[in-house]
Amino acid sequence: MLYMQDGQNLFDPETSFAGAAWQADETAQGLILKKKIQPLIIVAIDNTPDRLDEYTPVRSRGRGAQGGGRADEYGRFLIEELKPFIDTGYRTMPQREFTGVGGSSLGGLFALHMGFVRPDIFGRVAAISPSVWWANGYILREASALPERLPVRIWLDMGKREGRYFLAQTRQLQDILRSKGWQKNRRAALADFRYFEAPKARHDEFSWGARFDKVLKFLYPKM
Repeated sequence: MLYMQDGQNLFDPETSFAGAAWQADETAQGLILKKKIQPLIIVAIDNTPDRLDEYTPVRSRGRGAQGGGRADEYGRFLIEELKPFIDTGYRTMPQREFTGVGGSSLGGLFALHMGFVRPDIFGRVAAISPSVWWANGYILREASALPERLPVRIWLDMGKREGRYFLAQTRQLQDILRSKGWQKNRRAALADFRYFEAPKARHDEFSWGARFDKVLKFLYPKM
């Protein structure tokens, strides 16, 4: 299972922001049929007008975007309402080691936070171009405060055309996670962490969809 945020953007160009969908369903189906990844269900959760509040773990009062801080409340909805509904209605493996949470931008920030605070539920995290900058780099402080590596497999990435500042922050997050014990490995099945910088990629749906195959092959490798 992979619970993805901003669900409008994943499958259908007609509902996607700016008319560019990830084509996540086609990507996943193709990889499954080629036996490149484990079979999985992607749950695409539409965002709401409260997206900024629901995807951010703390309030921000600095320059730029303000407000936020309801990620834990939104996370409880996923854990206590949505996940039980999915596990009851579909053939799933509900254990934490098979359950992932993911998203891009603020959705990627939310996914990281959930992986840090609820590793008992989410054993896999897809943090795609996460908004590490939120609340003066709150997620960096949250990662630094972890006593040690958690049993969570993490994909972290950023596009090289998203800006030097955002790239530098994401690299800093990578360094923090490595210092806590997350390990890279060329063989996905032996690694619990992968950091990727996408050449020429920008902060947009097209760029995220173009590398979603890599995300799935790392998080759900064929054993």
